[in-house]
Amino acid sequence: MKTESNKSFNKFLAIWTGQLISCIGSGLTAFALAVYIYDLTGTATSVSLVTLCAFLPSVLLSPIGGVFADRFDRRLMMILGDLFSAGGLIYMLAVMFNGKIDLWQICLGVSISSIFVALMEPAYKATVTDLLNAEQYARASGMVQIAGSAKYLLSPVIAGLLLRVADIKLILGIDIATFFITISAAVWVMRSMKGADAKPRQMPDFAQDMQEGLRAIVSKRGITILIVLLSLVTFFVGILQTLLTPMMLSIADASTLGTVLTLSSIGMLLGSMVMGIANINKNYTNMVSISLAVAGLFFALMGVSTSTFFITAAGFLFFTALPFINTGAEVLLRRNIPDETQGRAWGLIGIISQLGYILAYASAGLLADYVFTPLLLPDGALAATIGRLIGTGSSRGIGLMFILSGIFVVVLAVFIFNSRPTRKLEPNIAEA
Repeated sequence: MKTESNKSFNKFLAIWTGQLISCIGSGLTAFALAVYIYDLTGTATSVSLVTLCAFLPSVLLSPIGGVFADRFDRRLMMILGDLFSAGGLIYMLAVMFNGKIDLWQICLGVSISSIFVALMEPAYKATVTDLLNAEQYARASGMVQIAGSAKYLLSPVIAGLLLRVADIKLILGIDIATFFITISAAVWVMRSMKGADAKPRQMPDFAQDMQEGLRAIVSKRGITILIVLLSLVTFFVGILQTLLTPMMLSIADASTLGTVLTLSSIGMLLGSMVMGIANINKNYTNMVSISLAVAGLFFALMGVSTSTFFITAAGFLFFTALPFINTGAEVLLRRNIPDETQGRAWGLIGIISQLGYILAYASAGLLADYVFTPLLLPDGALAATIGRLIGTGSSRGIGLMFILSGIFVVVLAVFIFNSRPTRKLEPNIAEA
């Protein structure tokens, strides 16, 4: 039994390694595009728009990807998703080689990639459940977050250095190459799986399958509450993701930005390593709420100063808390959703929990450029009050947004801590 468990974990490691490499490549592109677009337009709104285009299709289509993940071989879905998502990057690279690329063409390219990511992500999450037993979930979740953190930990500093000696075309080429490494890993795992592990190849009844996925996530009130609260959290995290680059580029260069992001993200690696080693198996609700409060505190502190050292230190502690939040929430959900509906459920969870990102990406740039930044310019309406505390200038409006966002995250942490339905999701607490 232990041998079979080890073999399954080795298959998970192969998939995980491919995803790690892919995340590094995606992080290179995300960083380089953000810098390129800000240099091109000088507005946070443009950065926010491209971020939205890179995110919205995969979220809206993730329920469909979830249905396919439950109806077809999940490894095949990962292969197809990675293969075709490279098409958007190839399109942007081709346009750049033919001349200057416009903002709308960048939006189109990242949208194409995002569409096919919707096939891959639910299948990847459900494959973790396929390969592992319940005792390995928390450890695997920590490792998955280590892979995810690579786009924040390694990619920014690498991309910042590459942009000193080359242009964005080299970075796009590297990212395209990483897709084929990921595909190779998924092909190896698919071939090594027994025939019984493959999903039936039949066309799904989308309406029925979506209803079954919805029933799985509304079957317990605690699941519904947790997903909605996480959606609110993602709104504020989306503000940070969208506006940190414009804020930093207002006070530093791209290389400094890459260094700050990398040093801050070491915290995510540290938190993920702790989760991967500790294999925590209880008190997930406490872990989520306490970690969320810590994250909110340091999120707010990232906005109070223009010191790169202070921002880096606060960012480090913010990122350290994220793996504990993600792992606690993921394990609570995974343990309370039947395996046969995991793909459909994760597809729906993806779209619901990430609605906050969509709203943040659609509004953060506009709020920064047209509301908060004018308020904290030297002659702005808040210059004589809040400006005395956090300073004035082009970056201070975004700083104020970070402070307010962090405060709201702390409020949400208190709500989760006091939520009885969420606590009933704990494996050591009897069902109501």
